[in-house]
Amino acid sequence: MKKLFVILFLLNQLSGYTQTTKTKLGIIKGKVIDAKTKVAIPYVNIVCRNTHKQIITGSITNNKGLFTVKNLPLKTIFVEVHFIGYKSIYKTIELSKNLQKHNIETLLLIEDSTNLDEVTLETNTSTIVQKIDRKVILIGKDLEVTGANSLEMLESVPSVNVDYLSGSISLRGNENVRVLIDGKPSNLKASQALKQIPSSLVKKIELITNPSAKYNPEGMSGIINIVLKKNTSIGFNGSISVGAKHSKNTRPTNSINMNYKIGKVNFYGNYGLDWGDYETGSKLERTDKDALQNFDFLDRSLAHYLKVGADLFLSKSNTLSFYTSQNFIKTDFSTETKIFENQNLIFHSPNLAIFDISEKTYNIDFKKDLKKKGSSIEIEFNYISTKNPDEDTFKELQNPSSKEYNYNNSIVNDDSTWLVNIDYVNSLSNNGKLELGVEARINNTLNKITTNQEISSIPVGNTDFKYDRHTYSGYVNYSQNFNKISLQTGVRLEQFRVNGVYTNTQLTNPKTYSDNIFSVYPSAYITYSYSDKNQFQLGYSRRVDRPSIIQVSPIIEWASPLTLSVGNKNLKPQFTNSYELNYTASFSKGYITFGTFYRSISDKIGRVIFADASNPDKQIISYTNYKTANNYGIELSGSVKATKWWSIRPGFDLYEQNSEGVVNNQFNTVKNTRFKARVSNSFKLSKKIRFQLSGSYSGENKNVQFIVAPYFMINAAASLSILDGRGALTLRGTDIFNTVNFRYTSTNPFPQKGAYNLELNSVYIGFNYSFGSGKNKALRRKYREKNETSGSSTVF
Repeated sequence: MKKLFVILFLLNQLSGYTQTTKTKLGIIKGKVIDAKTKVAIPYVNIVCRNTHKQIITGSITNNKGLFTVKNLPLKTIFVEVHFIGYKSIYKTIELSKNLQKHNIETLLLIEDSTNLDEVTLETNTSTIVQKIDRKVILIGKDLEVTGANSLEMLESVPSVNVDYLSGSISLRGNENVRVLIDGKPSNLKASQALKQIPSSLVKKIELITNPSAKYNPEGMSGIINIVLKKNTSIGFNGSISVGAKHSKNTRPTNSINMNYKIGKVNFYGNYGLDWGDYETGSKLERTDKDALQNFDFLDRSLAHYLKVGADLFLSKSNTLSFYTSQNFIKTDFSTETKIFENQNLIFHSPNLAIFDISEKTYNIDFKKDLKKKGSSIEIEFNYISTKNPDEDTFKELQNPSSKEYNYNNSIVNDDSTWLVNIDYVNSLSNNGKLELGVEARINNTLNKITTNQEISSIPVGNTDFKYDRHTYSGYVNYSQNFNKISLQTGVRLEQFRVNGVYTNTQLTNPKTYSDNIFSVYPSAYITYSYSDKNQFQLGYSRRVDRPSIIQVSPIIEWASPLTLSVGNKNLKPQFTNSYELNYTASFSKGYITFGTFYRSISDKIGRVIFADASNPDKQIISYTNYKTANNYGIELSGSVKATKWWSIRPGFDLYEQNSEGVVNNQFNTVKNTRFKARVSNSFKLSKKIRFQLSGSYSGENKNVQFIVAPYFMINAAASLSILDGRGALTLRGTDIFNTVNFRYTSTNPFPQKGAYNLELNSVYIGFNYSFGSGKNKALRRKYREKNETSGSSTVF
């Protein structure tokens, strides 16, 4: 409903202005609170109309429930107060030369059982809401992400970057970010999990760049939480999306979202299905000699994503919820490597890896609202089991008898995580809130490799690596609202234990690893609302990035045709003190947000890259701790309603970060300035036709080994509304000028240059249909995150 009034305001303000007097001096102020809890309600819509019922202007309440509407004509003003789930309030205010300012008494919003079941209206473009500890992107009907998966959708989100080559996700220029799905971690790599979820199933994205003590402290740059749609409409309702993307190959993608609500029970479910081939080509040229390496990758996958659950409203104060998500991915990943010297083929290796991944999540949650309004206690149990078996076949056709290059691997990757937490919220009478909680997390990982590989006629041996992590924590968080200032402070205490055991049939004794770390993680925030439309925020938190299993595992693993990866069991966690300042301003035709941050990092985890002793053309990647590093940056984004039919969303990010590493026994420190700009244009050509044109530019990117050249991308899309608005046909082009190619250069360990060609240049056509006419009732759920760093073993 909030979005509806914003749209109406934008469409009618010009006509409203023309029919009012030119003298606009009136001001109306007020405060909105919940009639029962007496707690201030933010983001309430205030709409002012003239005697012709035309919208003059409007506002929304801030975090204190306060609002101010300025530049009103000195006439009769009809004031409307609207908020989802509450009965609307209507007031008539008389403004005159003798009474130019009017302070409305405190407005008490009363819950409306009918309105609680209203459907939240979707906007044609996404909306950003700045809260005290996070930025929330409410996903609208953005054509540029229609038919995309959730990973591709993230590329259009401010502050987020997706590396299309490695699949890594970075927030504010850093890859140490926690990615959650409905507030829960995945044992799969974040990019792998998000590729299976169609963007049509996503409701909103939360960017928590400085999480409070309530949340686990892992992830230097914060948390990205992908919240999926959960329909709670009365009766049977849902939506279906079908479509296909075509480039070199055709990849169908389909999804369905539905629910059935009757009485005190709501059943809901999401399902996504996609399949097809994805090709990547690469050329690497050694500039110190006549040598050329060609790589061809083919990813042939079939993926199913299913989530089903139920909410049982046992009483007005007791809710029991449970769900399960099931993720199944079958992939044949083939790699063909050819190496030429003096134009002669000297190495030809076709490899095949067959994956059969399954991830199963089970969650049960009980919440009890206490007698004191706004107070509650919540208990949650969550279990994730992931199995990722891998059958590998490696060949080298130029030397077929060599067991160093012709061998088979049978790999077991099992991962399970148990999570139990209890949270208590006490809503205090003085606009304050006290939060307490405890959590236990147990993660068990098993990695086994059975191989017949031999190096110099010596068997490599079969390996077994068990890695168990136990985390026990508790937190206290206190927040207080004053007139124009909101404060929040907290502390989290955490005990982290890790045990690892490595065995190899070629070794006599197993290798063990253990650690026990106690840490304190404080956080503090202050928000100052200069006015209803101007807000400043200052935040601080202490963060940690713990080594992932890839970064500590002693098993030498295949990362790419000419790259191996091995961990370092002596790797220590890296700690970060994170500071940020944000400013948000809203105006009649849009908003603007500005942010700046600074991070001080100790024991920074970085790479060590050296040549393989048995093959100087191969590289081995490992990890170590360096002393300190400092990162900082600025961000700017906004939205402007240029005309009734044209909206613009520009933005840019600028980050400065240090990378440290050892390449071929040489210590390198690289200062990397990353710049990215993006702009999206939305056009409403008619009531049924919409068009979007967007572009982005990514500047040069440096690390200790490579320099990746800048690139830009242009996307375009159009949609046609059919079937009385219930259906929509969409046509979308991605990278329509085929300008994205990852060109890179390097001088160490040897001079080289190359490029990757991906299947980004593509066309998508799809159809979406919504059915049912039920009304909606929202249900809030909490969320947690995984305690593991991002440890990529890819070249970039």
